[in-house]
Amino acid sequence: MPVPPITLTTDFGTSDWFVGTMKAVILRLNPKAVIIDLTHGIPPGDIRAGAFALAASCRFAPKGTIHLAVVDPGVGSERKAIVVQTADYFFVSPDNGVLSWALVNEKIKAIHRLENKTYFLHPVSQTFHGRDLFSPVAAHLSLGLPAQKLGPKQSDFVHLPWPELQRSSNSVKGEVIYLDRFGNGITNIAASDLHTLGQGDLQVSIGRKRLCGVASFYQAVPAGKPVAVVGSSGYLEIAVNSGNAAQKLGLKIGSPVVCCR
Repeated sequence: MPVPPITLTTDFGTSDWFVGTMKAVILRLNPKAVIIDLTHGIPPGDIRAGAFALAASCRFAPKGTIHLAVVDPGVGSERKAIVVQTADYFFVSPDNGVLSWALVNEKIKAIHRLENKTYFLHPVSQTFHGRDLFSPVAAHLSLGLPAQKLGPKQSDFVHLPWPELQRSSNSVKGEVIYLDRFGNGITNIAASDLHTLGQGDLQVSIGRKRLCGVASFYQAVPAGKPVAVVGSSGYLEIAVNSGNAAQKLGLKIGSPVVCCR
């Protein structure tokens, strides 16, 4: 059987030794491991950004993939560490909500707490569970270790609430939930939410300021002008053609966005 890939999603960045050390631990235990970097650019401690990035990417991995997500501001505290086995994947992470949005469309088979220290690296640091706990667990899973050997079952995991939309007959109000490196503000308004508004041109406002229409690609407007498109994540995003919407428009996480007919 082929070795299942291990994906990494962290807020560690790439300027320090943290990510490289995690990979070294995995490869020491399983030299044949295939490691995929989803992202290490999550803002420090931003569980919600980590949850969105993982949800946007995890389903494109081959079946059997082990998704390792470490955005862990509570490292060393009483927060739990878990592995979630679904019909298609394993998810390994602190139980702090970072898996919430990725698991929405997954068929969960079992959840186990990571308590069997046989599969940890020793000594276990109080500040680097990515190296000492999560990486070795992911490596052992890639070698075929059954999840139930890692610790006792638990019935649920910490849920991170998804921001609710406000709807009317001709509008949908949401908010910016993620800012990518291009400065695009990705909202919680899905393509399917736009379809409920019916046919015709749509206008997007930030707060009370009417901003732009909805187009099918970024260069549908002149350079430097704002535009709204349904991005690759399936959600409406606010962009500036050849510019940075976060900087130019003052977009922030939580900025209100209204789309209306």
